[in-house]
Amino acid sequence: MATTTGTSGWRGRWSLRRMLAACVLLVLAGQSSAISIRELRTLEATDKDHGEAYVQYYLVGAMEGALEAHAFAVRAGAKPLMCLNGRRLEPRMAKPLFDGELRRNAGLYEADMPVQLVLVNALVNAYAC
Repeated sequence: MATTTGTSGWRGRWSLRRMLAACVLLVLAGQSSAISIRELRTLEATDKDHGEAYVQYYLVGAMEGALEAHAFAVRAGAKPLMCLNGRRLEPRMAKPLFDGELRRNAGLYEADMPVQLVLVNALVNAYAC
């Protein structure tokens, strides 16, 4: 009985398993400390002294996390979803990316959705391959 080792062989299954495991880990890790859109807006509105800075720091961290998770997935063999093509993402760009995505797709996002989802979609739309 002959077996093939193409994409349907053990290598294809192993690659699929690794990608699936990476996705599950990213979802579990991201959801453990995810802030919803509502919570982010509340933080910005209620803390007059530092709310804006806290929101900026959170968005920068979420953006960097999304970029690292994407880079990890690409290194593991996934198809790239965002291509910076040598362009540099500055920390100051996190809030405009987030706000722009919410404006463009106002009916898509509910207040209880995680901020990371909005940022990943913003990055994919802004830096499409």
